Amino acid sequence: MITKTILTVAAASVLTCFAQAQTQMELKDLKQKASYAIGTDIASNLQRQGLTIDPKALAAGLIDGYEGKMKLTPQELKQVMDEFRAQMMAAKESKSKVDAEKMKADGEKNLKDGEAFLAANAKKEGVKTTASGLQYKVLKAGKGKSPKATDSVKVHYHGTLIDGSVFDSSVERGEPINFPLNGVIAGWTEGVQLMKEGDKFQFTIPPKLAYGEQGAGGKIGPNATLIFEVELLAVEPPK
Repeated sequence: MITKTILTVAAASVLTCFAQAQTQMELKDLKQKASYAIGTDIASNLQRQGLTIDPKALAAGLIDGYEGKMKLTPQELKQVMDEFRAQMMAAKESKSKVDAEKMKADGEKNLKDGEAFLAANAKKEGVKTTASGLQYKVLKAGKGKSPKATDSVKVHYHGTLIDGSVFDSSVERGEPINFPLNGVIAGWTEGVQLMKEGDKFQFTIPPKLAYGEQGAGGKIGPNATLIFEVELLAVEPPK
């Protein structure tokens, strides 16, 4: 049997095939408006799946199916769909392999560049390196209390990669954030405990204390070394 996914693709393709002819269509009643809404939803699903299809052939197949005038036998339909699924799976596996190879290459480059950056940064005035490899520099001294790992903290921060590109910043959003200190990356959990309320530190965090080989989203690649400027505004006891 043809899967629900493929039927969805077929229906969406019919919409694609007749799209130009229907652009001037007036939606006069609820049935037409609802049909249009369903069509836009199907079209969105088709785009997300990223399948390469022939809209005219699919439209013809849908019409022939409704009229019971099949050009292919049930056995032929099954064979075609099996071959099509196999082709899609092969394409997906090929893409996954390419993505994995790229991620590995990016990770190796980021690790090498990060190690060089950390080595140079460690020699700068005021920079201290902990036993874990975390680097920090005091930018402004405060006089408040220091948090424990079980505390929650309120901070302002500005995060960049070693090339200076910003990936996240509460400063740019204009809103500090609150979070439990033991619920973030290891570099933050360790580093913020070194601070007092009112302190502002610069942290340079190696990938093993950040997001490691997996990275985080599109902006933080695999094995990325991260730089944060963090201002500790308040310490709150665990709830």
